[in-house]
Amino acid sequence: MTSLPLGAHVDQEDPIAEARARAADISQFFLGDPQGWKGPKFAYEGGAEALVAAADDAGVGLYVHAPYVINVATTNNRIRIPSRKLLQQTVTAAAQIGARGVIVHGGHVSGSDDPEVGFDNWRKCIERMDMPCPVLIENTAGGDNAMARHLDRIERLWAAVTDAEGGDTVGFCLDTCHFHAGGEELDTVVDRVKAITGRIDLVHANDSQDAFDSGRDRHANFGSGKIAGDDLLAVVRAAGAPVIVETPGGADGQGADINWLRRHLDGR
Repeated sequence: MTSLPLGAHVDQEDPIAEARARAADISQFFLGDPQGWKGPKFAYEGGAEALVAAADDAGVGLYVHAPYVINVATTNNRIRIPSRKLLQQTVTAAAQIGARGVIVHGGHVSGSDDPEVGFDNWRKCIERMDMPCPVLIENTAGGDNAMARHLDRIERLWAAVTDAEGGDTVGFCLDTCHFHAGGEELDTVVDRVKAITGRIDLVHANDSQDAFDSGRDRHANFGSGKIAGDDLLAVVRAAGAPVIVETPGGADGQGADINWLRRHLDGR
């Protein structure tokens, strides 16, 4: 199990130094403003080319998280169309730095909309995308009209995505806090996800500040939240995928969480 790459979501200015500070194998970060509509930019000194060289020298794998504002499922044209554009820009930029994947949330429709429209909007998005870097759809914690909170919705989303040309290259990112807060039991969730998607490409290993099925997306460091450590470890072991922690506390807090995973996965 120690062969699993472990890392954290870090500041985009120097994800290589941030990985070293956490003794991490991989780094996840934004390219630009996570809450804005401006296109991606490379904050690393020297730009994309310098970041590629530094990552290669350090042996650090890179993942990019797409901006939170993206919602390709919505029926609102003023959000859906810019979302498609920004997701494409993010994927193209991520490919420039050799990122292993772009993580994007599943999005949602409004309460008056048929969810099937949201699933079909995902199909159209994938069909029209150029994907030089894999897109990894992440499950989300809240919202009755979310595309990827509950497994029954994820199943319908996956059917739509895989029906699209190029959909077989789309991956899945499993977030432990999101499934816990979303009301899905962690002890069986990996098998249930794999039965739907056939794959888990990345795990976001996060404890949760809030109770099961709260619908609240608030991460906690391991041991300080509501998720049992054994459940977190069981998900990581069963998924067998690279792991990113998105927990509080900067290098100290995240470094402790990464070290905790290493020790327990190694049986110590």
